[in-house]
Amino acid sequence: MGEAERGDTAPRQRIVFFCANGHETTTVFAVEASVPEAWDCPRCGLPTSTDASNPPPPVKIEPYKTHLAYVKERRSETEAAEILEEALAKLRARRARGEVIF
Repeated sequence: MGEAERGDTAPRQRIVFFCANGHETTTVFAVEASVPEAWDCPRCGLPTSTDASNPPPPVKIEPYKTHLAYVKERRSETEAAEILEEALAKLRARRARGEVIF
C-alpha cells in the first residue's frame, strides 16, 4: 500500500534518549506531540532523558519488607509486649470459658 491508499503521514521528529548505562534510544514522535521528559530504556529498563551529558540516575529499589518489618517500624518493643500480653489474656479467658479448645 502506498500513501495514496492510506493518506499522508503526519510530520515526524526523531528524539534521542540517553540512559545512565550509555544506551541511546531513538524514538519517533509526531511534530505536534509533546515529547516526554523521561522514557524507559528498552535495553536495561533505566529511566532516560534527552540530555546526553546528564542522564537520570538509576532508580533506587527498596528491598521487599515483610509485614513484621512494617509493624516493627510503628511499634516499640515495650508496646509490642503490652499488645501481646493483652491478646494472650483475652485468649486465656476464652479458653477458661470453653470457647476455644486447642
